[in-house]
Amino acid sequence: MPVSPRAELRRHWPWLLLTPGLLWLLALYVLPLLGLVPLSLSEPLSRFGLDTVFTGRVANYLEVLQAYGPILVRSFSYALVATAVGLVLAYPLAFAIRFHGGRWQPLLIGLVVLPSLTSFLVRAIAWTSLLGDNGPVLGALDTLGLTELLNGLGVLREGRLLNTPTSVILGLTNGVLPFLVLPLVVAMERIDPRLLEAAADLHAGPLRSFVRVVWPLSLPGLGAGLLLSLIPAAGDVVNPLFLGGPNERMIANTIDNLLLVQLQAPRAAALTLMLMALISVAVVLQLRSRGVEDLPLP
Repeated sequence: MPVSPRAELRRHWPWLLLTPGLLWLLALYVLPLLGLVPLSLSEPLSRFGLDTVFTGRVANYLEVLQAYGPILVRSFSYALVATAVGLVLAYPLAFAIRFHGGRWQPLLIGLVVLPSLTSFLVRAIAWTSLLGDNGPVLGALDTLGLTELLNGLGVLREGRLLNTPTSVILGLTNGVLPFLVLPLVVAMERIDPRLLEAAADLHAGPLRSFVRVVWPLSLPGLGAGLLLSLIPAAGDVVNPLFLGGPNERMIANTIDNLLLVQLQAPRAAALTLMLMALISVAVVLQLRSRGVEDLPLP
């Protein structure tokens, strides 16, 4: 039976809708990324320029792994700790917005999103004034007599917050918090409040209700939040630059230094591809574990 032109167009309509996005990804993501592969296997022509020649030098990968492996580990460690701290803050916040927000729920969600509308650079500079030696945070800790205790725990370094891992993790946590709260709120929207009422009728306390009802039903939101927060946190460049010292630099700062200061484009490309490979593995594992249908992306 012949197919009418309208039916043929309707059959291909989803692909037509996908075409602009796919072309955008191909031109601005896939092709530049593929261009890094030959660059990562090249050698610089001189120490004073970015010109390179392709020699198939696989040793670039081994050299950057040996030289910058600890920084790679540090980057993912900071991202994991920041995400864990963010989850401690995000779960009660999302729970309160979902089950107690009432008519204020849109306003509360807007307040969560509001800081992310400010640029990373402005937020990092603002944090330097908060965490500085004469800032309100150190002043409050000193007033409470906690400075020596936090020095002993390694949270502070010689009474300072700036240029420490703590300040970098605080900055990262501030950045990832909206990306954790929003998927959790969306996931909790699927939870019928009558389930909590039933749990209360069965004499389950708030903690038991959370563990047996809210936690398992919000796991898709947790997976989406981890995906959205770990990736930008591991590749953050602004917070370690402004809040951390030379020993707190992360992998993105190292790539920036290799390319723009040391003029080692092949090694920068090799390190970038290794970072992308690790992130891709994390994304694939997440998608394989839960699938895209269960991801309650905001």
